[in-house]
Amino acid sequence: MPSSLWNQPFGYRDVLKISMPLAVSMASTTIMQVTDRIFLGRYSVEAIAAALPAGIMAFLFISFFMGVASYINVFIAQYTGAARPDKVAVSLWQGLYFSLGGWVVLASLAYALTPVLKSGGHPPEVLELEIQYFRILMLGAGLPLLDTTLSGFYSGRGLTRTVMIVNMIGAAVNIPLDYALIYGIGIFPEMGIRGAGIATVTSWSLIVLIYLPLIFSKANEATYKTRSQWRFDWEFSVRFIKFGLSNGLQFFLDIFAVTFFVYMVGRLGTIVLAASNIALSIDGVSFFPAYGLAVGVSTLVGQAVGQGRPDYARRATKCAFHIACIWMLLMGCMYMLIPDTLISLFRPHELNNAQFSEVLQHGRVYLLFMAAYILFDGLALVYSGALKGAGDVVFIMKSVGLFCVVLMVIPCYLGVEVFGWDDHFLWSIFTAYVLVLSLIFYFRFRSGRWEKMKVI
Repeated sequence: MPSSLWNQPFGYRDVLKISMPLAVSMASTTIMQVTDRIFLGRYSVEAIAAALPAGIMAFLFISFFMGVASYINVFIAQYTGAARPDKVAVSLWQGLYFSLGGWVVLASLAYALTPVLKSGGHPPEVLELEIQYFRILMLGAGLPLLDTTLSGFYSGRGLTRTVMIVNMIGAAVNIPLDYALIYGIGIFPEMGIRGAGIATVTSWSLIVLIYLPLIFSKANEATYKTRSQWRFDWEFSVRFIKFGLSNGLQFFLDIFAVTFFVYMVGRLGTIVLAASNIALSIDGVSFFPAYGLAVGVSTLVGQAVGQGRPDYARRATKCAFHIACIWMLLMGCMYMLIPDTLISLFRPHELNNAQFSEVLQHGRVYLLFMAAYILFDGLALVYSGALKGAGDVVFIMKSVGLFCVVLMVIPCYLGVEVFGWDDHFLWSIFTAYVLVLSLIFYFRFRSGRWEKMKVI
């Protein structure tokens, strides 16, 4: 890499300093999810078939509120760049109020949305497990919202190492607890998929409990007034909601596209659904660290915009994309070179060799699709993160909304329900969706329209 880009402000070194802890943090979250699905996959084929649809369905509704809450990171980043520490705690508290309100809404949907799960048409034994898992996650859904807001206090200021350590502690507790509650080890009862849900909520709770004394310490009160700036700020909240709603809606639509894809795949049978769930779980290993990089880019762009330096923002985005390419290429090579090894990690113990051979046969093809779109996934993540950091969230929301319907929902529905096409068609549609959005975000950033935007 050129030495000038390494040493300059907002170059490779700054991108790595801020983004790497976030990538590691996301990687720990991914490891938590992957081990959860490995344990469930080895527990029963019904459990692994139920885990991803129910998990994505829960995350679909959580994602809207999480997307809104996550935009606190951009406000804090821009206030930090503009040297306005007095506004950091104000931003934090408004995000906390929103997160608590979102928790009430999400918990109330835990039982009300059961008919949505039933509409998926999945086998009865899978549906029963989906409902159990979904309800547990929804009742604890406010915890990741609080986590998102609280972590923004650090990530928005570029202090991402704290976020990494806290998330690693959460993962370190979740993994053994997950195993114990799923299988029934020692004093813990065997709870199957319910145990996986309880372990996840427990780790969410621990993360929030660690953040609270750190953020509301005497030192942060002296610098940012984190305790005394608790009052509701109507003017700030209106501005926060204006930008945050677009971000939340975009996040919701993106997750909805994936959720709809999974449910359409589910209509093709349990084996195909299990193979797709395994492939998407593996895909998370590449996606979530790259998403951490995108959050880091959003922070750097926000700080650059706050300083009035769009050239810094362009430099940070360019460097981040180069780093994302290295990571994505590495993962793409693994998908092509060792697909059977990766898929076998999730093998349900009751599947005989003939049944698992079918899962492998489908899974190998899905990993090839993933290898085909993986660089475009990195492109989409980095450049959408950069646009969000500048405040260009309405464009992102409109783009995702349009192509979610035009490229995902309508073709997937017609392909399965009307024309009876197979899983390869669905995965082709998924690949096209990633490719189109990545190019749109890239050319939008290149246009420079975001340089005239500011959220503060």
